[in-house]
Amino acid sequence: MLPYSTQTIEQDDLEAVRDVLTSGYLTCGPLITEFEDNVADYCGAQYAVGVNSCTSALHLAMIAFGVQKDDYVYVSAISFVASANCARYLGANVEFIDVDKFTGNLNVDALEQMLIKAKAQNKLPKVVVAVHLSGKPVDLERLSKLKAEYGFYLLEDAAHALGAEYHGSKIGSCKYSDITVFSFHPVKIITTAEGGMCLTNNEKFYQIMKKFSSHGIEHDKAKLVNQNYPAYYYEMQELGFNYRLSDLQAALGISQLNKVDDFLAKRRAQAKAYGELLKDQKGLVLPIADTKESLSSWHLYQVSLPGNCRDHLYEQLRKHNIGVQIHYLPIYDHPYYQSLKTYEKLDGAEYFFSHTLSIPLFPKLSHVQLQMCAATLCSLLDKENS
Repeated sequence: MLPYSTQTIEQDDLEAVRDVLTSGYLTCGPLITEFEDNVADYCGAQYAVGVNSCTSALHLAMIAFGVQKDDYVYVSAISFVASANCARYLGANVEFIDVDKFTGNLNVDALEQMLIKAKAQNKLPKVVVAVHLSGKPVDLERLSKLKAEYGFYLLEDAAHALGAEYHGSKIGSCKYSDITVFSFHPVKIITTAEGGMCLTNNEKFYQIMKKFSSHGIEHDKAKLVNQNYPAYYYEMQELGFNYRLSDLQAALGISQLNKVDDFLAKRRAQAKAYGELLKDQKGLVLPIADTKESLSSWHLYQVSLPGNCRDHLYEQLRKHNIGVQIHYLPIYDHPYYQSLKTYEKLDGAEYFFSHTLSIPLFPKLSHVQLQMCAATLCSLLDKENS
C-alpha cells in the first residue's frame, strides 16, 4: 500500500550512522551538540536541546514554564494527544481551543473569547500550546499580541513544521513565542528515527530543559551545591528524566538536515501539483496555498470532503492501496480526557475531524503516483456526487 508518508533514507544517512557505530561515542558525545547547534542556526534560535521524542520536548517545555497542579493550559483541539498530555503529566487543567474548520489550525478569535472569559473568572492560562497543523503556520503575530495582553507563555508545537516560514522568519526562531518544539519521527520533515528538539531564546528555559533532559544532573562545578570534590563529582539536583538523544540519532539528524531544503522543495512542488489536479473537483476544499507571509512545510496534504462521505472514501481509497490517514480525532474526544470532565464539543474541531482526509505526500512520492492518487480520489468523489 502506498503510505500517506514515509521517511527518506539515503546512502549518506547510512554512512553517517555507520561512522558513529565505529567511533568512540554512541551516546553523550559531540554530535548531539553539533545537531542542536545546526538546528538552532537553521531556525534562527539561540538555544536548542535535543531529546528522544517530541513528547519529551513538550514535557520539558512545560517544566521550564513552571506548570504545576491546577494551572490552566490551553491546547489546539486538533492535534496528536501529546500536545495536551504534556500538561497533564504535571497535573494541569487542559482546556481546548477551537480550530478553523478547513485548516485545523487554532482559531485566534475563539482563543480571544476564552481569554476574556478566563480573565473575568481569574482563571487565565499559564501556557497556550499552538499547533502548526500539517506544517501551516498559525497566526503568530496575533497570538503574540494576546500573549502580551494576557500574560501566558506561548509554546509552538511545530512537530509538523520544520522549515515552515512566517513573515520571513523560520518556525523555530521563537520570534513570537517562548519555546518551539520539533518532532523527528520517521514521517516528519527530517528524521532521527525517534527524536525531538526544544528551541528557545530564553537562557533560563534552556538551562532547565537541558538539566531535566538528563536526570536533573549538574556537572558544572560553578553550579554545584558541594564544590570541594574532584572532577568525578556530579549532583542530581532535580528529579529529572532520561530524555537524551543518542549520537546515532544525532548523526542521522545532521545528515538529514543537510537535505532539508531539498525535501521541502519536493513537498512544495507536490502540494502545488495536487492543487492543479484537484482544483476543479466539485465540493472539495483544498489546503490554503503558500504566500510570502506564510510558507508551509507541507508535512501533510489535507483535503476537506463534502457531505458525510469521508469515512467511506477513506475505506475505498485504502482498498485501492492508497494509504490515506486521518489527522486527528479532537483530543477531548479520547476516553482519557472524557474521564476527566465533560468537554464541550467545538464546532470547528468536529467539522474538521469529520470531513478531512490526509492524502499521500512525501519526498519519494513520484509524480505518477501523485497523479494516480488525485485521479482515484476524483473518480470516487464523482461516484459519491452522482
